[in-house]
Amino acid sequence: MAAKQKSILSEKILLDALDRVARNPMGYTVLYVNISRLKPKNRHPQFVKIIARLFDSVVGTTKGVMFVLSNGDIAILSKNTPPEVVDEAVKKLRTGLAADPILSHDSQDFAKVYSFPIDFANFYYKIEQLQAQHLNAVAEQKVLKRPLKAEEVDSVIERLDVIDISELVKRQSVLEAGNDGSFHVYMQEFFVAVKDLAPYFPENLDLTADRWLFQYLTQVLDKKTLSAFEYAELEQWPQKISINLNLASVFSKEFVQFAKNFLKPEQTVVVEVQMMDVLNNLSQYNETKEILHKGGHRLLIDSLNPKSLEMINLEQLQPDMIKLFWEPLMAYETDNQSIKEAIEKLGAKNVILAKCDSQEALKWGLKYGISVFQGPFMDNIEAALIRKSCPLSNKCTSLECLKRHRLLRGRLRHECGAIENLEKLL
Repeated sequence: MAAKQKSILSEKILLDALDRVARNPMGYTVLYVNISRLKPKNRHPQFVKIIARLFDSVVGTTKGVMFVLSNGDIAILSKNTPPEVVDEAVKKLRTGLAADPILSHDSQDFAKVYSFPIDFANFYYKIEQLQAQHLNAVAEQKVLKRPLKAEEVDSVIERLDVIDISELVKRQSVLEAGNDGSFHVYMQEFFVAVKDLAPYFPENLDLTADRWLFQYLTQVLDKKTLSAFEYAELEQWPQKISINLNLASVFSKEFVQFAKNFLKPEQTVVVEVQMMDVLNNLSQYNETKEILHKGGHRLLIDSLNPKSLEMINLEQLQPDMIKLFWEPLMAYETDNQSIKEAIEKLGAKNVILAKCDSQEALKWGLKYGISVFQGPFMDNIEAALIRKSCPLSNKCTSLECLKRHRLLRGRLRHECGAIENLEKLL
């Protein structure tokens, strides 16, 4: 089971690599070695290791990357692979395993070279199908989650190093409601969802179970997220960019470089921090806020509800903004003094009602004087307004449009035929 999960991860990473190659595929090749078609006795782990070493020469000569797939096959992605290098490796293997039917005659049955761009679509589809087959097989089995162990943290970080985080970063708008019923983008939040990392790790591994280990991993992820902005393909950026970060991440060189090199003079960063992070280190919270204010940026306390809002002292903490999470039971909170006081102290535009999933949530916020909202209901409003002015809106669904709109780069985003409209800021 574990081996299959690991292989599926390799297929996902191979597809990510192919997505990047797709922008300029000329000269790239994939040498595909059909290990799965050897006789069972020749697919023994020791034999497979020997086979993999035989093809190291291809990897070394071409500076390629080797992937071991879910069925045991090997795929080597490289550029301008010399045919003689491949022939030499197959010749050595044929000498050792001549009795195997697939190696008993000259053919491409065992080792085939896919040349791009001609073979790109066929090969991409082949890997997608292979991944889907094994993902479906795994999904049919009940997987018991286990918490991440301390000794596994280094390997998780190594895995993060090979993931193209820039293709996982998403954005979600915070919309301001106008008195005339209009909406415009007040700011956009940029984040990496933990669920989007799941395909890259064993399915039975719960990265969030141990709070302290997870917090350490999120600090690593913070730095990678900040570094990913320079690879974004967006042309239209909001004036306010909000990012979920640990307090400690504001002191990192990645944040300094992001603020210094990426941001334009007119742009502001809103750093969203968790209440638990604040309570665990009040002195660092105050220092973080001071650093942000010196750079003209702001600090937001995230994930609050009416109960937690009653427990914190806004006078003492003095955040620039807070984010209140909508819950259905809040519909009965028609006269909550903590909410009213927060709006009075911070201002209506500095109290965001998030997780808005219905018109009821929007109306509730407006009655309290809140004017900025975030959540699925607002996403649908934004997508509808973007599609209203799109000349190609009949070519995709609202859900497809929304998914593409949220991405900073990648193949799915490139499938949109009206990128300028897709990026539109209300």
